[in-house]
Amino acid sequence: MVQFDEKTYFYLLGIIAVMVLAFFFLQIWKKRTQRNFADNKLLRRLAPNKSSFKSAVKLVFLLAGLSLLVLGLVNPKIGTKLETVKREGVDIVFAVDVSKSMLAEDIAPNRLEKAKRLVSEIINQLASDRIGIIAYAGQAYPQLPITTDYGAAKMFLQSMNTDMLSSQGTAIDAAIDLATTYYDDSEQTNRVLFIVSDGEDHSEGNTINAVESAVQNGIRVFTIGVGKPKGAPIPIKRNGVVESLKKDNQGEVVITKLNEAVLAEVADRGNGEYIDGSNTEQAVDYIKELLNQMDKTEFEATQFAEYQDQFQWFLGAAFLCLFLDIFILDRKTQWLKKLNLFNEHDDE
Repeated sequence: MVQFDEKTYFYLLGIIAVMVLAFFFLQIWKKRTQRNFADNKLLRRLAPNKSSFKSAVKLVFLLAGLSLLVLGLVNPKIGTKLETVKREGVDIVFAVDVSKSMLAEDIAPNRLEKAKRLVSEIINQLASDRIGIIAYAGQAYPQLPITTDYGAAKMFLQSMNTDMLSSQGTAIDAAIDLATTYYDDSEQTNRVLFIVSDGEDHSEGNTINAVESAVQNGIRVFTIGVGKPKGAPIPIKRNGVVESLKKDNQGEVVITKLNEAVLAEVADRGNGEYIDGSNTEQAVDYIKELLNQMDKTEFEATQFAEYQDQFQWFLGAAFLCLFLDIFILDRKTQWLKKLNLFNEHDDE
């Protein structure tokens, strides 16, 4: 297992691309200038010891040295010991609505981005809880099983979009049914499901049955509403530009509204609460307080417990490359010249 201490230093690698371009254009400029001064035969007579390839060799050593130096600054660490640790926490599953209605922009920048930000901020407040992620629209799709890897959770969360599921619509019951299968620890009594949605539900009466089944499995169902009750149209975009608005079969523009009544009923039946997600900070603080008040159950998690710094190897190799770059001269090496590897002949 590898981790990096200072990832921001990776941006310095952009300097290498700039140096390669600068070297390329410099060589073109040199050749043009020399051509204006004299022909190649005369130049070789004037500078017989000038090497034609050592400048490229020096550049390779310089770029390698700088690359290794950047890696040293990043400080890669390798996990050397796996151990099972005991943690106390709650099992939390986030079911995020990715239906087309989540593209409505009645809450900036749109409902889906707002939902993803809410979940991300909640994850930032967690300590040792386990989390899982589900995406749902007309059907539910597992994004991430129960895990303590918050970094992976955020990565999967950011990749979610309204095109990831082919079946459209909003089936809250499918999300709840799938979430029920996420809790793999039969002894885990602290099971929490957060449904992040605008409240549109096309599963009719099946949702309440799914909620009741979840409660029987010891799951508390909370809902987080994103959007405005006034509603907004659903933009259809191409390359970030709005081309039109979604219309129904009668050609009327569809206005999608936040259905707080549905979300409140789901939360009430699920022994949870409905939370207004319009204010991210307030919603996250309230959820943090809710989770802190819940009893924590002890569970085991396997992780790398010891990491060893590896920066010294990269720094050592970097200094070696830079040392070679400094001491390699542009002139021909005499013993290589005597070998005449390229079958060159001195001009008389």
